[in-house]
Amino acid sequence: MNLQKPIMNNKPLIILKELPPFASDYFRGVEFTMESRTKLSYAMDLKTFFYYIKENNPTYKNIPVNQFSIDILEKIESYDIEEYLSYIRFYEKDGKTYTNNERAIKRKLSALRSFYGYFHRNKRINVNPAEQVAVPKLHEKAIVRLEINEVAQLLDNVESGDKLTKHQLISHEKLKGRDLALMTLLLGTGIRVSECVGLDLQDVDFENECIKVVRKGGYEDIVYFGTEVREALLSYWEERNQIQALPGNENALFLSYQKKRLSVRSVEKLVKKYAQTVTTLKKITPHKLRSTYGTNLYQETGDIYLVADVLGHKDVNTTKKHYADMLDETKRKARNAVKLREK
Repeated sequence: MNLQKPIMNNKPLIILKELPPFASDYFRGVEFTMESRTKLSYAMDLKTFFYYIKENNPTYKNIPVNQFSIDILEKIESYDIEEYLSYIRFYEKDGKTYTNNERAIKRKLSALRSFYGYFHRNKRINVNPAEQVAVPKLHEKAIVRLEINEVAQLLDNVESGDKLTKHQLISHEKLKGRDLALMTLLLGTGIRVSECVGLDLQDVDFENECIKVVRKGGYEDIVYFGTEVREALLSYWEERNQIQALPGNENALFLSYQKKRLSVRSVEKLVKKYAQTVTTLKKITPHKLRSTYGTNLYQETGDIYLVADVLGHKDVNTTKKHYADMLDETKRKARNAVKLREK
C-alpha cells in the first residue's frame, strides 16, 4: 500500500524563486520533517518578511529580494523582527488591506524561528535574533461545535441540494454522493481534511468498519466509523468504482469533477458552500466539523484520553487544552460520585 500521497502543486517553487537563494537550503533541510502545507505557509511568511525588510530598510531598498545574501540574517536585529510583527497586524499593500490575528502572527514568528534556527544549527550564522523575540500569547477561544439540528440540516442539504444556487445545482446532482460521503466521514470520525483527501480505495475496510489514515508526522493510524458513515461510504463506493480516474489518481477515494484526487483547498470550499445553506450564526469550517465530533465523543464517553487517541493528538495535553471547559465540567459533576459513609 502506498502511504505517501502528497497533494502537490508548483506554488512553493514559484514562491521560492522570489526568496533569497539560501532559502532553498532551508527547505531542502526540512523536506522530510515538515508537511507540504506547512512548507507552503512558511514560504509565504518568509516572502512577506523579506519584502518588509526591503521596503523598510534603506540598505536593501534597491536590492531584489532574490539577490539577498545570507549575511542579511545577522544584520537583522531582534527589534527589527518585533517591528515587523507589529507592522503585519494591519497593513496595506498594492491597494489591499491585510490583517493578522495573534495566531497568524505567532505562526509567522514560528516560520522565522525555524528558518533562523536551521542556519544557526548548521553554523552558517552566529546569532539567532528570532529566538530572542517573545512568542505572542494566545487567548484561547471557546470551542465552536455544531448542534444536533445543525448537523442534521447540513447533511440534509448536502443530500437534497436545498438552498444551493442554480449554478451550484448544476454539478450537485452528479457529486452529491461524493459530497455526502465526505461530509459524513468528517463529522463521523473527526479526521483532518488532509487525512481525508489522502485516503485511497484500499484504505477503507468495510468488514471491520475502519479506515487507515496517515496522521500528521507521517505515521499510520486506524480510525473506526459507525453505521451512518458506513452507509454513506457504501453508497458512494458504487459510484466511485464506475469512475475512471486520470492517470496517477486511480487509487484516490475522493475525486474532483475533473477526476483527480481532491485537494485540501477543494474540501474547504466544499464545506463553505454547504455551510452557507445552514441556518446558524456559526462559521462552519472543516475544523469545526472535527471539533463537533471531538466534543460529542467526549460528552458520550467522558474519556479525554480516548478523544486524544481518536483525534490523533500525540500529546493528551493538546486535547485537554482544547476541551478544558468540558473537562472541568465533568470533574465538577463527579464531585459527589465517591461516598465516604453510607447514610
